[in-house]
Amino acid sequence: MIKAGIIGGAGYTAGELLRILLHHPGVEIAFVNSQSQQGKPVVSIHQDLLGETPLKFSAEPNAHTDVLFVCSGHGKSRQILKEYHISDSTKLIDLSQDFRLTANAGFGNRHFVYGLPEFNKKAIRDANNIANPGCFATAIQLALLPLLAENQVSNAIHVNAITGSTGAGQSLSDTTHYTWRNNNISIYKAFNHQHLAEISETFGTLQNSFNYEINFIPMRGNFTRGIFASSYTYSDLSLAEIKQMYEAYYENAPFTFISQDTISLKQVVNTNKCLINVAKHGDKVLITSIIDNLLKGASGQAVQNMNLMFDMDEKAGLQLKPSTF
Repeated sequence: MIKAGIIGGAGYTAGELLRILLHHPGVEIAFVNSQSQQGKPVVSIHQDLLGETPLKFSAEPNAHTDVLFVCSGHGKSRQILKEYHISDSTKLIDLSQDFRLTANAGFGNRHFVYGLPEFNKKAIRDANNIANPGCFATAIQLALLPLLAENQVSNAIHVNAITGSTGAGQSLSDTTHYTWRNNNISIYKAFNHQHLAEISETFGTLQNSFNYEINFIPMRGNFTRGIFASSYTYSDLSLAEIKQMYEAYYENAPFTFISQDTISLKQVVNTNKCLINVAKHGDKVLITSIIDNLLKGASGQAVQNMNLMFDMDEKAGLQLKPSTF
């Protein structure tokens, strides 16, 4: 049985990790750390877990767990690793952006591998430290990896993607209050979202000739969870040729599926799936991709990475059901 710990246990992604790991057949949760909630029952914050766990938030992490999930937010993971002595034998899965880029992937004697299984599965299996991808980055990369793997991107990529309010985290801000978010929609960080850096790095790794613009318009939606991304570029390939590429690329990806029909967000909410639909409009190929930002875009993917790192069934603990109503 794998002993797992969570640092930064009071936020949304930690709550989703708990929901998965409490029912994972190969995992025992050793501790859940939270400086702000130490000593309180976990269910006092994650109230959906009432009746499922007696755990309380701890002040400090247990240094000798088998795997440690770090959920403390962007910019904090390096400080946490400096502050706490984590055993060298403990595998780390970091959900922040601190270690995602190759230039920032080292910390002491630790090297972090980019944890997008559909792109990097072999390296993840051999890794001791994982940098979990961003949620927008996951949805956008999964939409385009098959084209890049076949060197079939020769123009700029255009992306419009909308995310639910949980993508902003648990801390309140002007744009997360219900009265602002409800019945509302807005653009933010147009053309310079932080996830573009990791997307560009992956694309450049897959297709050496890739040096095209990624024109990304992120949007805030008036729903709680999920990402709906529409990506297009120009292509001379036929729709049949493109679909064949996608089916072949994702043949051994247990959570990514090519839909022959148009897709809608509720198909993936509360699951670790990514659904993709491909269409041709004249000389443009349109790829629609959908994920749950808290699961395939964060905690579900983190558990998927853990399963790979410990040579378990990649799907273990992740047979989650969608919400279709």
